[in-house]
Amino acid sequence: MIPTHPLTFLTLGLVLTQSGCMLRGGHDWGDWNGSQLHPTIQKLMKGYNRYLRPNFNDGPVEIGISLDIASIDAISEINMDYTATIFLRQRWRDSRLVFPGNESVSVDGRLVSLLWIPDTFIPDSKRSFLHDVTMENRLIRIFSNGTVLYALRITATIACNMDLTKYPMDRQVCTLQLESWGYNLEDVIFYWTRGNDSVKGLDTLRLAQYSVESYYTSVSEAVYETGLYPKLVLHFALRRKCCSSSWRHTPPSTLLVVLSWVSFWISQSSVPARTCIGVTTVLTMTTLMMGARTSLPNANCFIKAIDVYLGICFTFIFGALLEYACAHFCTMQHQTIRDIHRELLQEFDDSNGNGSMPMVSSSQPNQVLELGSTQNEPVDQLGMSVSEAEATEKKPGKG
Repeated sequence: MIPTHPLTFLTLGLVLTQSGCMLRGGHDWGDWNGSQLHPTIQKLMKGYNRYLRPNFNDGPVEIGISLDIASIDAISEINMDYTATIFLRQRWRDSRLVFPGNESVSVDGRLVSLLWIPDTFIPDSKRSFLHDVTMENRLIRIFSNGTVLYALRITATIACNMDLTKYPMDRQVCTLQLESWGYNLEDVIFYWTRGNDSVKGLDTLRLAQYSVESYYTSVSEAVYETGLYPKLVLHFALRRKCCSSSWRHTPPSTLLVVLSWVSFWISQSSVPARTCIGVTTVLTMTTLMMGARTSLPNANCFIKAIDVYLGICFTFIFGALLEYACAHFCTMQHQTIRDIHRELLQEFDDSNGNGSMPMVSSSQPNQVLELGSTQNEPVDQLGMSVSEAEATEKKPGKG
């Protein structure tokens, strides 16, 4: 049966082009001379086309993947990413590389240009590079049954969407995804070689601000406009160490609140002392809050737990300053009223001079005491003193 798929014609064209190059030059060794290669490798490379995947037109090739996490160098909340150094190992079977015997052949990593290798990539990677000290850190091992082991050491900065609403008591779940760039599910299939045991190094990993709580692996599919592609995902949960983050914000803010309360024991008349403590604590707390926000992403769409705590501390500190302002204002108002009342009484006394002010202070009825008089004699209701009344009665009448 003649294949009619467009990809088949394209692949056949590449095969004919590669075959023509091999016929003109003997073998396509790339930068290598045929005499420099091991005889076994020379036999395997005869007629080998690195542009065709294994099992072409005979089902997808299965690629087993395992990882060793060497280190997680940095976790950035500002950029929401992490930088990790990993050993990526891939295994697949290529029937064109079968040779007699039970041994394996380890070849130079630079011979990768002579073999077909998967186009595995990290979709969430921002930056990545292959280590090349002292040589490119590649490993190629070919087994007698045609199995190829391809390992390399890379460092990548990978995005991680973080939820910081509970910072600094948060728990983040990051992923490491591996996909095929050009081969879809009809060409290659990814699988973890040993399930969750395919990932090593996370159990013994020691981080400054986090601890690895758990991890697991999964197999899924990446859906794009061009088709379905194989996808492997490593999920790992990171729990933040509260001590490392809380010591930068919690003790200073708590001490500032206590310091603002010291002003309550200072005399209310000491205006400069209490004002200086209040203003200093408010400004220091504001600086502490700004410093806490600079170490986190500038995301105003959500409020973090540290924002709530620092906001409450700022409220207490500002309330202490506001309390003194209100108390001092009320005291000054009361003092002003007392001074005005005293001045009014003094002016009243000065304006009356030695005049009298009637006040009822006698126990006898119909008698009052005339305040301000020189003799303080009792008077009756007609305004006459008692002695004057008696003198009037003793005068003889006319006639």
